[in-house]
Amino acid sequence: MTLTKEESGEGSGKDPGEEGTRDRYVPSRRRVERERHKRARARRATAIAALSTLVTAAVLYFVVVSAPGWPRTKETFFDARYAREALPKVLEGLWLNVRLLLVCGAAVLVLGMLIAIARTLRGPVFFPLRALAAAYTDFFRGLPLIVNLMIVVLGVPALRLQGVTVDPVLLGGTALTLTYSAYVAEVFRAGIESVHPSQRAAARSLGLTNRQALRYVVLPQAVRRQVPPLLNDLVSLQKDTGLVSIGGAVDAVRAADIIVGRSLNYTPYIVAGLVFVALTIPMTRLTDWVTARMDRRRAQGGTL
Repeated sequence: MTLTKEESGEGSGKDPGEEGTRDRYVPSRRRVERERHKRARARRATAIAALSTLVTAAVLYFVVVSAPGWPRTKETFFDARYAREALPKVLEGLWLNVRLLLVCGAAVLVLGMLIAIARTLRGPVFFPLRALAAAYTDFFRGLPLIVNLMIVVLGVPALRLQGVTVDPVLLGGTALTLTYSAYVAEVFRAGIESVHPSQRAAARSLGLTNRQALRYVVLPQAVRRQVPPLLNDLVSLQKDTGLVSIGGAVDAVRAADIIVGRSLNYTPYIVAGLVFVALTIPMTRLTDWVTARMDRRRAQGGTL
């Protein structure tokens, strides 16, 4: 079939793209002015924040530097020579902290989940299990971590049990797992109890057993909702791996302590602290990003 000039638009004097141009969105003058005003406010806020930060940093710098004991403090805590000496040894010991974080983190998640499930089991037959799980969380959440480490790392070898390790790294990791499992179990339990009972009832009405409803319906929602606090606990665990040094394990903190004991200069402690901060910041920013993302999805009515 052949089109005439009038049908094809050739003889009408109209540009074929004119219709598309006419339908294209063109913001109004008021909207353009509003967007320009927003950008100006954002630039102004950024400039004020930068200036305020610089002024605050300058004031703190002059307050510290002008202190009477600053020269001695600088020599004792900020000596570049000892910092260069300590950095390689601290980084070498940090590998032990990273391995403890990976192994203990996985063990904490598994044990914490099992304890949380035990605390949420229904029925009188499971009362002893619920009571034991509650006693476990109450005890290890109340016991200071440093005391737990001393009991496990120093007390277990004193028993001289056959077949029980006396390695301070393994014993320190065990103490960390025991303590943090109690905290993580409560995080998981809060997530499980935050799932509306209608979810479990709907799963049961579809023919799922209690175990299947827990596995396929309740736990996936509970874990997604508790990701930010779980990441916060892992950040804390990452820092507390340095406490295994009380048993003699040569991690980043212990490596710094050895140099301090030999030189009587505390700069290696500053180096170890900065290394832990540098290791913690990425996970902290990841936690903030996940939290903000979940808040946005919650505000938009999305799936948690």
